[in-house]
Amino acid sequence: MKRWLGKSLKHKLSLLIIIATMVPLLFLGLFSYNMAGGITEEKAKISGMNTLRLLDAYLVTMVKDVENMSLFLIGHSGVQSYLKSPERDSNYTQQTSIISFLTNLAFSKEYIANIIIEPLGAKQSISHKSLIRSEFIDITERSPEYYEEYPKWWSNVHRQWTSDGVRQVVTLARPIRSTDKFKRIGKVQINVDQAVIAYQVRQAALEKSGFVLLLDENNRIIAGPPDMETNLSLFDFYPGMEKMEGTSGSLNYGEGSDKKTVLYKAVSGVNWKLVGIIPAEEYRSQNQYVLTLTAVAVTVAMLLVMILVVFLIQKITKPLSTLTKFLKHSSPEEALPAIPVTTIDEVGQLVISYNRLSSRIVKLTEEVKRSESLKKEADMQALQVQINPHFLYNTLSSIQWLALMNKDSKIADMVGSLSDFLRFSLNNGQEYCAVHQEMEHVRNYVNIQSIRYPDKLIFHVHMDERVGEQTMLKLLLQPLVENAMLHGILKREGMGTITIHASLDEYGIHFAVEDDGVGMNEERLSWLRAQLEVNPVHEKGRSPHDSYGLRNVNNRLYLHYGKEAVLRIESTEGQGTRVMFTLPIL
Repeated sequence: MKRWLGKSLKHKLSLLIIIATMVPLLFLGLFSYNMAGGITEEKAKISGMNTLRLLDAYLVTMVKDVENMSLFLIGHSGVQSYLKSPERDSNYTQQTSIISFLTNLAFSKEYIANIIIEPLGAKQSISHKSLIRSEFIDITERSPEYYEEYPKWWSNVHRQWTSDGVRQVVTLARPIRSTDKFKRIGKVQINVDQAVIAYQVRQAALEKSGFVLLLDENNRIIAGPPDMETNLSLFDFYPGMEKMEGTSGSLNYGEGSDKKTVLYKAVSGVNWKLVGIIPAEEYRSQNQYVLTLTAVAVTVAMLLVMILVVFLIQKITKPLSTLTKFLKHSSPEEALPAIPVTTIDEVGQLVISYNRLSSRIVKLTEEVKRSESLKKEADMQALQVQINPHFLYNTLSSIQWLALMNKDSKIADMVGSLSDFLRFSLNNGQEYCAVHQEMEHVRNYVNIQSIRYPDKLIFHVHMDERVGEQTMLKLLLQPLVENAMLHGILKREGMGTITIHASLDEYGIHFAVEDDGVGMNEERLSWLRAQLEVNPVHEKGRSPHDSYGLRNVNNRLYLHYGKEAVLRIESTEGQGTRVMFTLPIL
């Protein structure tokens, strides 16, 4: 594969363009499939919520009907009369009349399992079906004051034995109060057949394998599929499910093939909640058709793209192949010949550029030859320069020895400093040195100037102890000190001070040379800054006088460290000047 790609530009371009086209096509297909899956899921959610709303409407109607029936019973004169009468005054005729009334009331309601009028005290309860036993436990067993705050209570699912057999029921319980004194005189219980509710809930199917659950206020099951037992919590079947916030909504449960979409809606008027469970596999299976169609479309598009790419690459690379063959047979020892231009497109422009380049190469070859000649001449001059310092060092050492013999310490000190100064400046052509060597070189210069100009200069060095062993380009600080001496200190009255600051941080080595000399006005400072901004390599015709030392240092900083290291100057007329630069840590 590697050999095949390296053999031809056409192969590389073909593979690159095919890959660059295929990847977006594949992502587009994947995006389309995911979008279709999302739309299918959203459609399933909307359909499921509509189903829950229809079932909610049925349950709301049933609940309101039962609650209205309970209110009707509470205000019925026969019920009020029976519950107010003393226990000894109870008569069979009155009980029979109430039972007949209850039977007629429940006759047309298929979801009414039983109606019970329960007096306070020992008076016998009345129901339209003979009550044998019940698992009903009233809320007052747990909260005796419940009915003082709430007018009614819906129980969980419980069993009830009557003359018709045993049934599971959900009970609405209400206290009965006298209509004249509003005193509690009994309680009414309306038992709703759980089987009727369960039938309606099971009829509300979601997709193929989805189902609906009816939960009470504690998330216990009132009705649902046959295999899910009533009164068990929803979280027993789906542990870790998120809390269902708000009156309606949806959430996801599980991962992968076990993922399920959970829809929920609160039933109005009662603390019940409808919950729909839809397995994700239901709407994923509906995406299979979309996936197949997307795969076919992407495959056809990829084939068409490959054919088109091969055709276009052939058209593009044919002129380049011709140019390659032409250059392949050219002699490297001869000047590159001009190539005929046959088109004006990008390939034609490339040929034109090649012809220009061949002419430029001839000129550059001549310049290189000329530069080599100049370099040899400079090497000869450098060799000559290296011969002279040895004679100069020996002569200065002899002068220093004679001065010491004559006990003239100033001359000896000055000659010694000059000898060290020259020795460091030449230094066998080395360009870099340690910072402490550069500082010592500056001290030799200052020592010479102090002897030359007594009582004129005070010199200080403030250097971070970590800076001394760092490496820097040599002969950067001495020209700055010399410039401060000549243009700042010597032009002022009395003694002046030159201070060098050197510090180190993560950004580099920071140097500053400042003096308290005559300073500069704004016009002079602006001119000087403009001079330092001139390209140090290509500028010609510079004056050898004004700011030569600064420009020389600035040029060397630019050439060796880049534009970030060039000089920065601050000055105030009558107060002094500060020259700064920063070197990277080498």
